[in-house]
Amino acid sequence: MKENKTKRKKRGYIKTYVSGFIRAFVIAVLLLMQFGLVFLLSYYLSSAVYVYFAMEFVGVFAVVGLVNQKTNASFKIGWLVIITLVPIAGLIMYFLWGANRSDRINKRNMSYISYGYKFLTPDERVLEQYMEHYHRESSAVTYLENCHFPLYGNNSFEYYPLGEDAFEAIIADLEKAEKFIFLEFFIVADGVLWQRIKNILIDKASHGVEIKFLYDDYGSMFRTSKQLWQEIKDAGVEVAEFNSIGKYLDKLYLNYRSHQKIVVIDGKVGYTGGFNLADEYVNEVERFGIWKDTGVRIEGDGVFGLTAIFLQMWTMTVEKTIDDYNIYRYSEDFSTVTSEKDITLDEEKSNENQNNDNGKSGFCQVIADGPANNPENPIADTILQLIYSSSKYLYITTPYLILDDDIMEALAISAKRGTDVRIITPGIPDKKIINMITKHSYGYLLKNGVKIYEYTPGFIHAKTVVTDECALVGTINMDFRSLFLHYECGALMWDETLRHKVKEDILETIGVSHEVTYPEWKKRPALTKIMQNFFALFSSLM
Repeated sequence: MKENKTKRKKRGYIKTYVSGFIRAFVIAVLLLMQFGLVFLLSYYLSSAVYVYFAMEFVGVFAVVGLVNQKTNASFKIGWLVIITLVPIAGLIMYFLWGANRSDRINKRNMSYISYGYKFLTPDERVLEQYMEHYHRESSAVTYLENCHFPLYGNNSFEYYPLGEDAFEAIIADLEKAEKFIFLEFFIVADGVLWQRIKNILIDKASHGVEIKFLYDDYGSMFRTSKQLWQEIKDAGVEVAEFNSIGKYLDKLYLNYRSHQKIVVIDGKVGYTGGFNLADEYVNEVERFGIWKDTGVRIEGDGVFGLTAIFLQMWTMTVEKTIDDYNIYRYSEDFSTVTSEKDITLDEEKSNENQNNDNGKSGFCQVIADGPANNPENPIADTILQLIYSSSKYLYITTPYLILDDDIMEALAISAKRGTDVRIITPGIPDKKIINMITKHSYGYLLKNGVKIYEYTPGFIHAKTVVTDECALVGTINMDFRSLFLHYECGALMWDETLRHKVKEDILETIGVSHEVTYPEWKKRPALTKIMQNFFALFSSLM
């Protein structure tokens, strides 16, 4: 069924803009100039013996501080390697870009995020209803509520196994919008999908619908133009560009991106998932074979979680607070009597293919994370808890597999204690060096019983985690960049129908994937092993 959809006539195109390349060239020159000045300065400093020894002395304290810093081990290793290879230049680079020099920016951003927390208050009644059915996950739920991510009841979910499925539903809901539309994407690209969305937005704006569109500057730089954005601005759409790549160039803050994907319509329905607004995500143009992405539609109380996260990112970007988030909360009552839902964890007795109580009784927590939170990382901690709490199975899809020691060890322990742990990565990669590091991660996992599959039809961009109790669908890759550098979001959902659909989709995907075995992995060429080991040293900096 999935392949038939992707074999239809493709109408899309990939269009790049010279303006994006010019900007990238200017930024690259400025960055090279910074690095050149660093190495020039290090040369003159090293030529003076007393200065050299003074720098070496300072370097000892810098390394001690780095080792004791509360941050990811891979991040520390990357900087230690740089300081070791080029001692003076590496030390200067660390003080310029690695030693929390962006704290002021993060504190400012955190102030906007923290303001939104006042509208994200947990409801003890929902937690009580949840705990009647799901005892094992209650600690994770409580943890997230303490991180300002309330548990919501009264939700119905629809899971989409392909990006084209998700966007058909999004377009249908956009056409019904009456009050407001919020959109946030990492990548926006001119193409047939953009033209469809653009026309709807212009029409809705002309009818008085409030529209806010947030996009990431780096993600969209090469594939949009000022004219493209000006067209919808002229129609009345509010547009904001997250973290212009040239704004904080001296601090290398261009590395911190908003990778979130959010669509909210009237506060009634919301979407998130791995898909961006570009033709390859809906297989209207072929890039890296068949592009497999996933997403989820939420209708119910949980939509406000997506609304609040969007508003936090919006206010952070435009640097202007929205006084009352509640004006964007859906005014009608979603509630059904959640406690009346007969949720059972016995899959042999439950009918997982049917919705219960008109479909609005699922629980969810909408979660988000980003560099402003550092060193706290709620999403990484949540993934760890999901791994350790799974007992029967744990299935993961991710385009990149670059894990820190904690998650790597958790996956190995979970497999050793009998959990069926499976991970799907791309058969056709989009980034060769990153894929090389991804394959480097296979060895320890395979050796400890984790099963790894490569999606042979093409590129799997889906970011999903499903266990025997819940499912996580969102924008979160299983790599350092997603877990520690980017702003990400996702929906953690407890709903038997939804969980069953995610599980079945992953099993179907495994059916068209190649299973990588440990003996096969060990036989890779010697040069490949050397390159993988080298690039893995800098995985946290890529």
